[in-house]
Amino acid sequence: MDSKLLGEEVYINLPPLIKGLTSKFSGREKDIVLLSTIGALSSCLPQMYGIYDGKKVFTNLYVMIIAPPASGKGVMNFARELVDPIHKRIFHNSLNELQDCNDAKKDKKKNKKEAMEGPCPPIETKIIPGNISAAEMYPTIQNAHFGGIIIESEADTLSVMLNQDWGNFSDVLRKAFHHEPISISRKMDNLYMEIDQPQLSLVLSGTPDQLQPLVKSKDNGLFSRMLFYYFDEVSEWKDVFKAESRNLKDAFVEVGKEVYNLYELLVKAQSPIEFKLTKEQQKLFNQEMSRIYSIVVEGHPQGFTSIVKRHGLILYRICMILSAFRKGKEIEHQRELECTDVDFQTALVLTKKLLHHADSVSQNVSLGYLSENDDNFLFSLKEIFTRKEAIEKAKAYDIPERSVDEKLQKWREFKILRKISHGKYRRILG
Repeated sequence: MDSKLLGEEVYINLPPLIKGLTSKFSGREKDIVLLSTIGALSSCLPQMYGIYDGKKVFTNLYVMIIAPPASGKGVMNFARELVDPIHKRIFHNSLNELQDCNDAKKDKKKNKKEAMEGPCPPIETKIIPGNISAAEMYPTIQNAHFGGIIIESEADTLSVMLNQDWGNFSDVLRKAFHHEPISISRKMDNLYMEIDQPQLSLVLSGTPDQLQPLVKSKDNGLFSRMLFYYFDEVSEWKDVFKAESRNLKDAFVEVGKEVYNLYELLVKAQSPIEFKLTKEQQKLFNQEMSRIYSIVVEGHPQGFTSIVKRHGLILYRICMILSAFRKGKEIEHQRELECTDVDFQTALVLTKKLLHHADSVSQNVSLGYLSENDDNFLFSLKEIFTRKEAIEKAKAYDIPERSVDEKLQKWREFKILRKISHGKYRRILG
């Protein structure tokens, strides 16, 4: 597998609102704009849900763009403009409500009237900063208006917090992906908080080095929840004065107004809107994901199966997002939203391509140390061993022959092994 461009088949039938934004770009930048746009929009569909594997799920995605410096990944910052109008309105409205409450309390106290009961309302937001502590994360998610989103163009902003004992909220990120309950209890702060159905979206970009502290290990669960887009080439110099590059931000600002209007309609909807696939789409969904899963079981490390399983949920969520933004304002009075065949096919093609990118990240990006299974496999080998011996030993660890060759090559690159002759290796570590 390699990390190719997504290809025109992904773009040809996108909803007009999304297609209009991506049409202003080409190559890697076009792919990055599409994925960061979908990631941003995943936080902008309040009151929309679907039933996946018997559980209620919302549209939230975790998007991660991985590329070298000076590779053009900075275009993902345009996606923030899609959420910004929602964030600003929610934030300013809640500030005004807080100010009114404080003023009313002061007025009653000044006039010696009975004080207002209870605390003033908390500050609400939509966009959550990446440089936030774990203690702050819980109330921020709780007070995020129909879920929050973290948008950071440098992944180490978030990674630095994850490396701090007081800022390690990777457990929150893992649970929020599935809307599982999260809670915090701190006796010293007299704090107890429980959030039943957290909703959180992530749109991040960074270099391979920045990825390591963010996900720690491919087997820790956070890795498999990410929608990865990976490439390793540096972008060429582009004409920074060409007419097409003028007012790119303005285009996102204008679409952001449309997104805000739809968001307001959904907030005011009298009842939640349930998303559904047709019976034929459900059949094709299961056929395709089952086929992919079988291929992965045969030819990939065991840990990659969890990535495939969670990409099923990612596929379903992408279907929800594309269908909602194709329907637009017409969705206002509906109680159900059925996926169109064109959006299902676009989401399916896109998800298959993204699985290639997840595989590229898994194979090519060093996370700093081995998974437990790889570690056990490596140290089950003698200090000097042959490829044939490694393949035989790998069977005990459910590692297929193809993966053994990939690991031997990768471990040579990481200076874990040294090749001493054809088909013969010396283990350097340990």
